[in-house]
Amino acid sequence: MENKTADVIVVGAGLAGLKAANELRAAGHQVVLLEARDRVGGRSKPGEIAGQTVDFGGQWVGPQQTLLLAEARELGVETYAQYDQGSSLVSLDGRVKSYASDIPRLPVLSLLELGVTEWRWRRHVRSLPADTPWLAGRADEWDSQTLESWIQKNLHTRAARDFARIVARAVFCAEARQLSYLYFLEYLRQGDGLEVLIGTRGGAQQDKFRGGAWQIPSRLAERLGNSVILNAPVSHVMQDAHGVTVRSAQGEFRGRYLIMAVPPALAGRIHFEQPLPARRDGLLQRMPMGSVIKVHVAYPTPFWRARGLNGSIAANDRAFNVVFDQTPEDGSIGMLVGFIDGDHAVAMSPWSEDQRRAQVVADLVHYFGPDAAEPLAYAEQDWTTEEWSRGCYVGHMGPGVMTTYGQTLREPCGRIHWAGTETATRWMGYLDGALQSGIRAADEVRQRLATPV
Repeated sequence: MENKTADVIVVGAGLAGLKAANELRAAGHQVVLLEARDRVGGRSKPGEIAGQTVDFGGQWVGPQQTLLLAEARELGVETYAQYDQGSSLVSLDGRVKSYASDIPRLPVLSLLELGVTEWRWRRHVRSLPADTPWLAGRADEWDSQTLESWIQKNLHTRAARDFARIVARAVFCAEARQLSYLYFLEYLRQGDGLEVLIGTRGGAQQDKFRGGAWQIPSRLAERLGNSVILNAPVSHVMQDAHGVTVRSAQGEFRGRYLIMAVPPALAGRIHFEQPLPARRDGLLQRMPMGSVIKVHVAYPTPFWRARGLNGSIAANDRAFNVVFDQTPEDGSIGMLVGFIDGDHAVAMSPWSEDQRRAQVVADLVHYFGPDAAEPLAYAEQDWTTEEWSRGCYVGHMGPGVMTTYGQTLREPCGRIHWAGTETATRWMGYLDGALQSGIRAADEVRQRLATPV
């Protein structure tokens, strides 16, 4: 067991905690970074399939995510374009259709309604005060309803309603009935709108990292050396007038300040000897993680490309309902990556891997035909069973949470500061947002360290 003293204790070696620790270290402060897992990276994780290293966690980056792109360049991690040449597929109510534009082939009335809906969402987003959506003029109204109740009231065609529900599952790994409409709008604001959030070229899925996004947290951790303590889940936090003591599986650690860089769902499981303020405690109880199983499927060749397809799929009628081309750059094999999310992930998590594989292959056969029936390899990551994540991609808010508790998202509690992508003001839920939060929290603590007590 270790006993260490430092200027700052950081809890959580995801991208937010790693960035905060590196920022403080660069400013000349002693830092100890405690991580519950036996690895760094948090919701960024390497995996393997058919001899290829892949991202089992976050993997894409868009041109708007300037913090992540700059960090990757500084660490020597290159990007390359997501394959998007050819037509995409959409499966609605059992029928598979291809489309070459940015918009799926839907009935004319549904397309018109979706156009009006996106215009309304943009107008609502523009009314949100930057970084304080709970102060919007219609905040109470919007936070009192779910995205689903908004859909039921404002959308009238079946295809338009299903499209909005697909967006909720694809972006949040949650169902529309679980999301506050105000929270949904704030997410759109932070991600520069729906078109960017779900888009490939020019959008949040435009590029990937050569060798995998997981390299970014890995290389940040290398710079910290033995300041990173693995297998150290934190059980207790105690603070007094002079500092903070953290009790973990690797011993007790003492610092002048603490940065808590774990999702609210995990922070809420830690015992705080001095009770947290009511708003903070309430927030930790009310931001559950999304539910998702990320799946890679390899084939001898990317057969869909020969048909003029780009491998991109969205569906309202299958469990494996969002898919992208993940073929290696050298084209040595074909590969698809996709997601079982929302209710589907909750229902299928108890299944065996063989049962999930059978369902995924059946869904791919539904989309592509018999060529998809015999994969070369299959690999999955069930984030709902990850003890130190409790889900993915992001902690979300239901009705009433943002207006009641939102103002405490980034508010220090005594000597405890908060980081993590859930606390970002840009790109919440993304790696870029995690970096932003780590920089902000480190800056807050750095200013306090520089102020004489």
